[in-house]
Amino acid sequence: MRQDEVSTWDGVTLRSSYSDWVIEGRDKLADAARDGDWSTVFDLLGEHPDWINGGRVGGGSGYAPLHQVAWHGADADIAHQLVASGAWRMLRTTQGEQAVDIAARMGHHHLLVPLTPVIRHQLPIDTMGSIQRHFHTLIHERVGDLITDHQLRLPELETLTEQRNPACWFAVPGMYGGFSYRLERAELTVGSWIRIVGGSGRRHIIDEHGARLVAKGFV
Repeated sequence: MRQDEVSTWDGVTLRSSYSDWVIEGRDKLADAARDGDWSTVFDLLGEHPDWINGGRVGGGSGYAPLHQVAWHGADADIAHQLVASGAWRMLRTTQGEQAVDIAARMGHHHLLVPLTPVIRHQLPIDTMGSIQRHFHTLIHERVGDLITDHQLRLPELETLTEQRNPACWFAVPGMYGGFSYRLERAELTVGSWIRIVGGSGRRHIIDEHGARLVAKGFV
């Protein structure tokens, strides 16, 4: 994945929400990363670059490949390659750890520099938290029970701050669509639509004070 491409938020944790071939491939990737089989990891990511920030579907740890690099204490070159391919250093596990936190805890000091996030889009923590809460409220309003039906992990906005192109896509099964979102200074522009329903599109601008609808009815 090039740094200027729109990335994907891996928010669906229910295995039955995916086709069998995706589950098989994602399991192979998770197994290879868990075992430190980096050649297989890169082969699979070469075929499916949008899996780079995903963990095992339904897994409890939330470890993406970069977290496994930190846990294993792999060569720094492996970390550099994953980051260059679009791995997020800001991504947290279910325990709230970033890859650099895992490396520090495991004593893998050679990985601290390559795993320390480089922030390209500064945003105060309190402002980010407010925007994220309003974004999650909007998602609840748009998709309702699909959040629990598919056990969705809603997007965490801090991953945008290190991306050259601070934009992401969050697909929602059952919605036949999803949410595109982009950070622009202290605002989040969010587009959402149902692909099989014409005119379902909505565009919101979210800041720390709330979300406002700025366009609707598009495809």
